[in-house]
Amino acid sequence: MAYSSAEQHHEPHSFWTRYVWSQDHKVIAVQYTLTAIAVGLVALVLSNLMRLQLGFPGRFAFIDANHYYQYVTLHGMIMVVYLLTALFLGGFGNYLIPLMVGARDMVFPLLNMLSYWVYLLAVLVLMASFFVPGGPTGAGWTLYPPQSILPGTPGSDWGIILMLVSLLIFIVAATMGGLNYVITVLQARTRGMTLMRMPLTVWGIFVATIMALLAFPSLFVSGVMLLFDKTLGTSFFMPAIVSMGQALSYKGGSPILFQHLFWFFGHPEVYIVALPAFGIVSDLISTHSRKKIFGYHMMVWAIVAIGALSFVVWAHHMFVSGMNPYFGFFFATTTLIIAVPTAIKVYNWVLTLWNSSIHLSVPMLFAIGFISTFLIGGLTGLFLGNVSVDIPLSNTYFVVAHFHMVMGVSPILVIFGGIYHWFPKVTGRLMNDTLGKLHFWVTFLGTYAIYFPMHYLGILGMPRRYYAYDNYAFIPASAQQLNAFITVAALIVGVTQLVFLYNLVHSTFRGRPAGSNPWRATTLEWQTPDTPPGHGNWGAEQPEVHRWAYDYSVPGMAQDFVPQNSAVAGGGDDHDQKAAGRKKT
Repeated sequence: MAYSSAEQHHEPHSFWTRYVWSQDHKVIAVQYTLTAIAVGLVALVLSNLMRLQLGFPGRFAFIDANHYYQYVTLHGMIMVVYLLTALFLGGFGNYLIPLMVGARDMVFPLLNMLSYWVYLLAVLVLMASFFVPGGPTGAGWTLYPPQSILPGTPGSDWGIILMLVSLLIFIVAATMGGLNYVITVLQARTRGMTLMRMPLTVWGIFVATIMALLAFPSLFVSGVMLLFDKTLGTSFFMPAIVSMGQALSYKGGSPILFQHLFWFFGHPEVYIVALPAFGIVSDLISTHSRKKIFGYHMMVWAIVAIGALSFVVWAHHMFVSGMNPYFGFFFATTTLIIAVPTAIKVYNWVLTLWNSSIHLSVPMLFAIGFISTFLIGGLTGLFLGNVSVDIPLSNTYFVVAHFHMVMGVSPILVIFGGIYHWFPKVTGRLMNDTLGKLHFWVTFLGTYAIYFPMHYLGILGMPRRYYAYDNYAFIPASAQQLNAFITVAALIVGVTQLVFLYNLVHSTFRGRPAGSNPWRATTLEWQTPDTPPGHGNWGAEQPEVHRWAYDYSVPGMAQDFVPQNSAVAGGGDDHDQKAAGRKKT
């Protein structure tokens, strides 16, 4: 490959070039991961502060209405963009793509390094909004105008400006990284690594990155236009409006246009997070059940189909905004259609587990937990995809429960599973198994204790985005008791994440040595000559791939797995076997 001997030009020569201004994809991946975890902890604290107000209203004087809406806004935006997107693409994508396709590094190492530092700048700008007059924006994480930039909304001056600037900087970073990931997959694969031999993790990240490159421009232009409306007085999204008894100079803008632009990014964003999670779960399930993935080619095409369909479902977020019934019918239909390839993936995971040798390791527990939470979240999404059902439920806690099950809990479980699985490759050590299982069970059961009752609250009609629920006759007293229960569960789950952090730090320095391939996995990242992999990953010569990524429990083999770079006869997927048959004839 053209990039096989290009590693020498960014060989580190000092502490600074090895660990700070590093161009090594593995170091950059760790930088992305640690930064995303740090900002994710901020979002976790904000969510617990929100729950304190909802569970025990009025007990905490420092949580007033303005602060509550600021917590809601920052929590949502951090989790969706600065944690999940950055960690799946910048963390897992950076670390795994070159190793899994047998490359030395990303094709543009300097650009890769810059993408991380621009991402860090975006995070710092966002965090700076806590320290400006008025504090961060409290417009809700969707930032809908005209509310988001008008007086009366918390953080309507510096807060919203810093939020928008931070998002624009983040999109620049994501574009830098995304170009790298796509071109590396297309151009830097090692000998024998065809597209249909790539692990599903790479496929998920690859398609998600293409989606990000197509969807983020929509958010970028809407952010620029909203910033102009705020700072220059333009009227892209601002109609003629009276604010606090005063007629403003805006005229002719369309708030609905912002919603279309935002959700044209927003719904693909769901799958920008979900597709890497799908790929990682597929690899975890296959490895820890010692069985080849069921329907590999179907899984690949399902990923591609989900990526394409995700661009034609965005307006199901806007049923309550008002639209032509024919458009409502179209978007309700596409919402149901996209459930088909998603269901195929769930069936294939279950069929992979069927009659397999399931090893209930910590990564496997998180993978199975993901299937459960994603299935529940997906089924409730079918309700909301129906216009007549969505309209009464749209502004209730039913949506909060659905969104968090499918977009919050599920990908977070995959992140944990992925970290437990690849931690031995990154550090050469294993994480503590007992602490890992404690972390899983409290997190998994705790999230059900949080979000299952929310569906009931939503059906009761309890509205979301409210700071307080006093004097609403239609909300029964039992709803407040349930809110208190949810808050206690949320606090327990939040504290349990400290167990994970302790395990992560302690195991990095004191963990049991893992060896080169503790999970007996087939994919290339576990076949590197050194663990952790050295600079350039592969020593003198890159590997040559002879088979697909899922040769587990192959009859007649000495071991129950055959690595991708093994030239021994036997195994291989249907595609390889058919190709071999054609060569013989």
